[in-house]
Amino acid sequence: NKEKFDFYDSTSIKVYNLDKKLRYELAILDNLDPITKRHSINVGNLCGRICQYLRLNKKFIVHAIICGYLHDIGKTQIPIEIVTKPDRLTEEEFEIMKTHTTKGYQICMQDLALRPYAEGALYHHEALNGTGYPSGLTIKDIPFVARVIRVADEFDAIISKRQYKSHIDIIDTLKILIQESKPIEHPENYKVPVKNPKVGLLNPTIVKALIKVIIDDTEYEISCIMDYLKNLKVEIKRLAEIEKYNKKRLSTKDKKKQNYYLEGMKCLLIGQETIENYDEVLTSYRNIVNEKNALIDKLFKEIKVFKKLKV
Repeated sequence: NKEKFDFYDSTSIKVYNLDKKLRYELAILDNLDPITKRHSINVGNLCGRICQYLRLNKKFIVHAIICGYLHDIGKTQIPIEIVTKPDRLTEEEFEIMKTHTTKGYQICMQDLALRPYAEGALYHHEALNGTGYPSGLTIKDIPFVARVIRVADEFDAIISKRQYKSHIDIIDTLKILIQESKPIEHPENYKVPVKNPKVGLLNPTIVKALIKVIIDDTEYEISCIMDYLKNLKVEIKRLAEIEKYNKKRLSTKDKKKQNYYLEGMKCLLIGQETIENYDEVLTSYRNIVNEKNALIDKLFKEIKVFKKLKV
């Protein structure tokens, strides 16, 4: 699995890379259900990536990562049957779910070690145009770290296979975020009052940074696959030599030559390979090469689409 890639982790922003003093703050994530914990880690890592591409200072980047990790901590105070409900929430359930912002803020404020990250928990569902919650704040009152979390949060929530959501690919997800970074076309028909119709829900600069993260990470994914294929082709070349020896062995009736080719085949076998199964291994490797080459072509095409997206 050398080619396996994770959009959130390509620069190794992980819990264990952070200062040991922060381990306590992050240990609270263990109180979350597995899906929400995974989502929180994804959001924290992605916040760090976005901030790097925005060229923010290291101190703020670490702050954003921790805020991202802790943004949903209030869900520990929401009934588990609502948090993990497999179907879409009812209006009543959604109102309860929305309180995870204020509950998360309270959790952070009650603990001196968590207090610096309270703004992420409280404000990450606020929208620049004032249609968010819990307070319906507009652009000037929403902390920048919360704006970053909002973009990272929505990206991961849409792209992931989570509960009632079906999987949506990255291009479609980015198009949704781009649309949400634009002003609402008919604010008078929107479900809640639009306090600032000149802006959208999301910060377009942050969405642009997210697209850059994804472009560079896709290029890195291609590089990883190519390295994997380079190593695999060495193995295919070796197995192809075995295949040649076997053809020569089967084409001669001379016992000495048969034994000579057989010994040559045995010298080239490695691991669990045998005279009986080498051809299956060779076929599987060749199929993998075809699959990975097709994937590389697909990823290159996706990069072209990413670069054409306009925020």
